[in-house]
Amino acid sequence: MALRDAGLASMAYFYFDFRDVNKQSLHNLLPSLLCQLSARSDPFYDILSRLYSAHNHGEQQPDDHAMMECLKEMLSLEAQKPIYIIMDALDDCPNTTVNPPRERLLNFVDGLIRLQSPNLHICVTSRLEHDIQVVLEHLTPHPVTLHDERGQKQDITDYVTSFVYSNERMRRWRRADKDLVIETLSKRADGM
Repeated sequence: MALRDAGLASMAYFYFDFRDVNKQSLHNLLPSLLCQLSARSDPFYDILSRLYSAHNHGEQQPDDHAMMECLKEMLSLEAQKPIYIIMDALDDCPNTTVNPPRERLLNFVDGLIRLQSPNLHICVTSRLEHDIQVVLEHLTPHPVTLHDERGQKQDITDYVTSFVYSNERMRRWRRADKDLVIETLSKRADGM
């Protein structure tokens, strides 16, 4: 954030929210990334403005392909400062329909990596879902897994313990019941 605030880098963040279908698809990710990147960059803004003009000044919605091309144009500008794209909770996107949104997103990430833009840095967070692992494991030179880290599990246990002992209703419970809740939730959290 300090690099972005100082104008030394660009950053865009998107959270895939399982509770909001509008935050589970490529079609919603792309305009968010484009707007965030263009908000602090005149050259990016100019590229986005051309997309806007090409679609009847906003009267027509650009399709995913047009938005991807716009993003690729931004990423291909010369003399580029670092660009950080963070996609959080990719596993919250559905993977059960005929044309799963998650598959389209994984193809998108794959396409970004294949651009081999030297200033592009991508961070994707997710639970260890098989389809996500299969796609990302060969794309990333620096995978980081927190699911089996002792510190991650301890943080979850500490959070659950804090909640159980500070919750008004739970304070009245027997200690054995509180301990059972803490143990059960901590084990079933699976690193999340």
